[in-house]
Amino acid sequence: MNKTFLLVMAVLVIIVVAFYAYLGGFSSADVTTATSQPLYVAGQPVKAHIKDEQLGKAFQRASEVLEKNELEGVLGNIYYNNPEKGKDSVKAFIGVVVPDTTVNLPAGFELRKVPGGRKVVRAEVDAHYMLSPNKLYAAVFEYAEEQNLKLEEFYVEWFPEDHKGVVEVPVIP
Repeated sequence: MNKTFLLVMAVLVIIVVAFYAYLGGFSSADVTTATSQPLYVAGQPVKAHIKDEQLGKAFQRASEVLEKNELEGVLGNIYYNNPEKGKDSVKAFIGVVVPDTTVNLPAGFELRKVPGGRKVVRAEVDAHYMLSPNKLYAAVFEYAEEQNLKLEEFYVEWFPEDHKGVVEVPVIP
């Protein structure tokens, strides 16, 4: 029984590690400085604790809008603060990056423009959207520290593919 238990545990560990690798858990982020392009985000403003139900509902609504083809685009969010510095409260705009301003907005959604032409720290990672934010933000902050860059508290993230995430954070001149 002892050998059987060890064999079963070894197989389970292999399966978990393989699944984590498939999701991009071992991928690292590529970080550069770049010039931002304008982005349009259709969504809902949220000001809440990071564990608040309201935040989860906003993410669910954004996914639902895409699933029901109410908008064309990809999941995307704007954060106006760093929750780690704000005692776990977040001020955000949760929604969908859309191609332009001519879209018909679903009920309860509004449109915000992220201006282009700014110097940003840009991070990209090939990982599932559930894993990529932690990798992206850690890489952005590490890069900024190494390059002696000061960053605005304004974060734009979007997920152009199932296994890809992008974050841009403007550099303070």
